[in-house]
Amino acid sequence: MSPIAPPFTPESATKKVRLAEDGWNSRDPENVSLAYTPDSRWRNRAEFIEGRAEIVAFLTRKWAKELDYRLIKELWACAGERIAVRYAYEWHDDSGSWFRSYGNENWEFDASGLMRRRFSSINDLPIREADRKFRWPLGRRPDDHPGLSDLGL
Repeated sequence: MSPIAPPFTPESATKKVRLAEDGWNSRDPENVSLAYTPDSRWRNRAEFIEGRAEIVAFLTRKWAKELDYRLIKELWACAGERIAVRYAYEWHDDSGSWFRSYGNENWEFDASGLMRRRFSSINDLPIREADRKFRWPLGRRPDDHPGLSDLGL
C-alpha cells in the first residue's frame, strides 16, 4: 500500500488519522517514530521535541508512565498538507489512578506523507476506573468500537 500523502481529502485524512491512532496504540516508540520526518518538530504540552531520536525517547517515557494506554483520534479538519485532530486517551499511573486525557493536534506533512510538524495541547481529567470507556484489549482499537463522537466525548 502506498503512503497516504498530501494534498488530503476528508477520506484520505480520515485514513491517515486512523493509521496514526493504530501506531500510537501499539506503544512501539521506534515504529511510531518512522511516521515522522527525521527532523520532525513537535510541541507536546510544554515540551519541545526535535527529530526521531527525541521522539523515541519521549514516547518511551510517556508509555512507561501512562500505563494501559488506549487512544482514539478523530479528524477535525484538513486542507492541503495539514490535518487537525481531536483525541482522547485513557491510562493509569503506577498508583492505579485513572485519567482520561483530551487533546487537539495540528499536523503538517511533507510531500511523501511523513509528518514534519506536530503541535499538541492536552488536558488530563482524573476518572474512576468504573468510568472508563476504552476497554478493548491493549493494541489496535477494534473497528466496531465507538469513536469519540459516538461516545459523546
